[in-house]
Amino acid sequence: MLQLTGERVIPELMKPTNGMLLEHIARYYFSFPYVKGRVLDIACGSGYGTHMVAKACKKEVKGVIGVDLDPQTVEYARKTYYHPLTEYRVVDALDPELPQKLGCFDTILSFETIEHLQDDRLFMRHLHEMLAPGGTLVLSTPFGRGRGKPCKCPFHVHQLTPEEFAALFGGFRETEIYYQRGVTIEPPREGLKYPLGVAVCQK
Repeated sequence: MLQLTGERVIPELMKPTNGMLLEHIARYYFSFPYVKGRVLDIACGSGYGTHMVAKACKKEVKGVIGVDLDPQTVEYARKTYYHPLTEYRVVDALDPELPQKLGCFDTILSFETIEHLQDDRLFMRHLHEMLAPGGTLVLSTPFGRGRGKPCKCPFHVHQLTPEEFAALFGGFRETEIYYQRGVTIEPPREGLKYPLGVAVCQK
């Protein structure tokens, strides 16, 4: 059994009213209309979201690959969130050979990943290379003081500003930026502060 440290979402160990759990589940539900073909869930953690996608979108997907850096977490995902359409692998998101190892995808989901990585630009190049022409990337991250600046969360390298977040997607044909507040993911409304951004990008 994994331990609840505050870094990963483990639904079995969290109350159904836990805000962090609800926010994460909301992002997966948000992604369902965009999911098709061969799907990558990068930094899948305990695997609950990979399983959600496979189960809810089984008619639209060929398979869902969940990858994470931690072998213990990947093993937990294999045992706890098995589905005939899922596969879990141990992968480093900044591995220079990542695109060659994983191949091409019609949909890539990257929820709460980029803030953990020192080289977010390399990560974005990997995602762009792995995404098939016409494919969709759905990516989220919390906002903060900016690239290279310290943040309060001990698990995050840094947190991008909304402007830095929007600038990540210049290589995509089309990008829509949404903002998340609790379980609500929407275009920004005046006077509201949104702690997280969610981008939907077409290659």
